[in-house]
Amino acid sequence: MKKSLGRVFLIVFIFLQAGLFASTYTWSAYANKTTAYLHEAIHLKYVCSFSDASELYTIEFNPSGEYEKFTLKNLRSSEQIVDGKRVNSYEFVAFAKEALEIEFAFEAIMKKTTKESIEDTVIGRDNVKKEDFKKEPFKQKVLRVNVKETNTPLVGDFAIETKKNEPKVKAYEPYRMQVSIKGVGNFEALKPIAFNIEGVRVFAEEIARDYKLSEDGLHGEWIQKFAFVSEKDFRVPRVEIEYFSLREQKLKKFVINALDVSVEAGFSKEELLDEEPKKSFEFDYSYLYYLLAFVAGFLVAKIKVKKRVAKKSSDEEFRQKVQEAKSLDELMILLVLKDAKRYEKIISDIETKKVASLKNAKRLIVD
Repeated sequence: MKKSLGRVFLIVFIFLQAGLFASTYTWSAYANKTTAYLHEAIHLKYVCSFSDASELYTIEFNPSGEYEKFTLKNLRSSEQIVDGKRVNSYEFVAFAKEALEIEFAFEAIMKKTTKESIEDTVIGRDNVKKEDFKKEPFKQKVLRVNVKETNTPLVGDFAIETKKNEPKVKAYEPYRMQVSIKGVGNFEALKPIAFNIEGVRVFAEEIARDYKLSEDGLHGEWIQKFAFVSEKDFRVPRVEIEYFSLREQKLKKFVINALDVSVEAGFSKEELLDEEPKKSFEFDYSYLYYLLAFVAGFLVAKIKVKKRVAKKSSDEEFRQKVQEAKSLDELMILLVLKDAKRYEKIISDIETKKVASLKNAKRLIVD
């Protein structure tokens, strides 16, 4: 009986306290600009301030996603107690899809613990099937931003850097180039660069993206690497990429100037291996990387092919070339040309330095 009276007293005490010191809250909303350019970052911040620590409230508020006129991305959120009062903040970055006035009108759900939920917890009833929370929808202040046209999807402030080899290679030796774009803006609008050069095989690596969302957009770097392989002289054509500079508020261009590459005579593929790869075989691009990375060293080494007194089988020829290899680079090229998939593990071990000895690598191939 005393136990029941104690629980009843506790419930009465809780609701007396709730009546005397009921939590109240206010919301505020901000946008860092009232005018923006198309695809420019717009920083939105929403703050809920309570009159006390407000343990009885939880908040549902996550409007991020794709909308008809804009994209909204989560930036960060936080909850803290300041001078005994709870403060929740939510920050987002919006990117407009159309040049017009955009309204950001969202709703938060304030969830407060109910009388029944407290009774169930204190008294320990397990057969009550009532809602645990009382939900109160709250319409946020409508934020309006006027969006202006840019005439290009790429917007921000960037710098371009191009790294190139000396424009002089041997036949079938790759000429390498790297394009790096750094800065702040909507990097996601950058499209892969494509080269189509007659008589030249162009290998483009997967684009490397390293950027992070901030209040003014994406900060970071966008990198694309290329390798050009040919048996004769060729020209890498000029490339222009248009973007809108927010700092200068005008259209600008990245420019990669045209470049002539001189190709000297060198060993042909047939001189490296007698057996032609089967027509049905297709290189995986991950293995082509090894070929492109090391074929230069292989060609410079000038492997001497001895005249055969007696005709040998293709496997015997391959084993002989393996034994005559003077470096791990030469050995890797032989493996790629022979059967990249079959020797995938050995190629990977050499590339990652798991196998650092030429002697051990040859032993693995023979075994």
